[in-house]
Amino acid sequence: MAEKKTPNPIDIHVGSRVRLRRTMKGMSQEKLGDALGITFQQIQKYEKGSNRIGASRMQQISEALNVPVAFFFEDAPVPGNTVSGMAEAGATSYVVDFLSSPEGIQLNRAFVRISNPAIRRKIIDMVRVLADETGNPET
Repeated sequence: MAEKKTPNPIDIHVGSRVRLRRTMKGMSQEKLGDALGITFQQIQKYEKGSNRIGASRMQQISEALNVPVAFFFEDAPVPGNTVSGMAEAGATSYVVDFLSSPEGIQLNRAFVRISNPAIRRKIIDMVRVLADETGNPET
């Protein structure tokens, strides 16, 4: 019986960054697939990290999502460094999960439209106070 291969942490990270950017742009998997000439199922496999993304496909994805290729590797786990690499992946995965959620997308889109830095700072302070009141004292 063949053993199921687990995805490489880098492939998982890159896939999660594809998903993050796609959802930030409000683009469906089907629409991204159409732009690349592939099926939405293939996009799903890329986003899960179960299929690796080749260099030419990565370039196409970066153009379709209007980001540099380097975007997909930001905060990627360090290969061969299981201590810090896995710590970095775990530390940023909650951010990617949040920003990929409907609430995270809505909050991010609204927040970036606020041009006044003082108002942005007050919103951050307010959210911290609210988080403290609900028993989440992280800052």
